[in-house]
Amino acid sequence: LMFRAIKDKASDIHIEPYEKDMAVRLRIDGVLYDVARPPKGLHAGISSRIKLMGELDIAEKRLPQDGRIKIKIAGKDVDLRLSVIPTAHGERLVLRVLDKSSVRLDLPDLGFDSDSIKVINQLIHKQHGIILVTGPTGSGKTTTLYAAISRINTVDRNIITVEDPIEYDLKGIGQIQANPKIGLTFATGLRAILRQDPDVIMVGEIRDKETAEIAIQASLTGHLVFATIHTNDAPGAVTRLVDMGVEPFLVSSSLLAVLAQRLMRKACKKCGELYEPTPVELENLGLDKNVFSGKQIIRTKGCHDCSGTGYKGRMVIHELMPLDDELRALIMERTDATILKKALVKKGMVSLRQNGIQKVIEGITTAIELVAVTQE
Repeated sequence: LMFRAIKDKASDIHIEPYEKDMAVRLRIDGVLYDVARPPKGLHAGISSRIKLMGELDIAEKRLPQDGRIKIKIAGKDVDLRLSVIPTAHGERLVLRVLDKSSVRLDLPDLGFDSDSIKVINQLIHKQHGIILVTGPTGSGKTTTLYAAISRINTVDRNIITVEDPIEYDLKGIGQIQANPKIGLTFATGLRAILRQDPDVIMVGEIRDKETAEIAIQASLTGHLVFATIHTNDAPGAVTRLVDMGVEPFLVSSSLLAVLAQRLMRKACKKCGELYEPTPVELENLGLDKNVFSGKQIIRTKGCHDCSGTGYKGRMVIHELMPLDDELRALIMERTDATILKKALVKKGMVSLRQNGIQKVIEGITTAIELVAVTQE
C-alpha cells in the first residue's frame, strides 16, 4: 500500500472502517481515489501494525492519537505523519506522505513564471519586513516558503523556523516543531527565536493577534519574516490581520508583499489533445469567450499513464501583491479587501483567475480544472 502511494505520488493514505468492510483511498493531485476494499476482518491487524510503526499506544482505541513514521521504500526516505481517530466502526487512519525525494524546492519547478520570480527574488533579498503567503489548506504555501527560503540560505544568514508540523528537513536551517500541548505555540517559539540572533524567520502560520504582532515587531526590528495565513486572496490577508486586532499602521509599515496561491492539476501529456472550444462550452463554464476566441486549448480523456484521471502532477497559480506607497495609504485608512482589489486591478495585478487562464492558453491545464480551482 505504501509502495503504491509513493509510486502514484499520493499525498495521503486513508484507511476507513465501515460496518461490513473497509476502504483504502489515496489522495493524488488533491483528489481522493478508492484503491481497495479489503474485508473488515483485516482492519484490526492493519490498524495495530501502523500504530506500532508510529510508536502509538495500540491498546488505546478511544482517543485520537498522532504519530510519525520514518521508513525507506524502494530506496527512498519517506516520512509519514499519522493521525488516528476513533469512529463508530473502528479506528480511522490517515497517513500524510512526505516523500523527500519527490519534493522540488525551487520556484520554477512549482509553476512560477519568470516575471513573478524576478519580483519574488527582489523581495526575499530585503533586509527586513514581512512576506505573507496565503491560500486554503493544502494549497502549497509551506512548499513555496521553503523554496523562497532555500534561495537565501547562505552561510552568512541565520535562518530559523517555527512550524507545525515540520514537513521537510532543510539543511542549514534551524527548525522548531510547535507543540501547543506543552505550551510551545507559534508565539512562544517566535519569542525564543528572537533571542537566537536570527536574520530570517519563518512562522508556519499566523493564527492569532499575538503571533501576528510578534512577527510584525520582528520585521520592524531588522528581521526578514516569512509567514502563512488563511485567506482567499492577497488583499484579504491585509484585512485578516486588521480584523485580528493588529493596528493598520503596523501592517502598513511592515508588510512587503502578499502572495496568494492555489494548486492546479496539470493535464496529462500522454492523453491531452488540443481543440478549439465552442462559445457555448465556454459560456457553460463561465469563461469569457473573447479571451479564448480562435485559441486551441487542451482536453484529456484519461490513459494508463495518468491512471485514467486525465491529470498528472500539480502546479501553482498565484497572485502577487507587492506593497507600494498608495497601497500602504489605503491600509492606513482601514480600506476593505474589495476596494484594495479594485486598486490592484487598476495597477495591473494578475489575479489568480487570470494566472490560471494563462496556464490554460499555454496548454498546461484544462478549462474545467481552471473553473474548479478558481471559482469563488
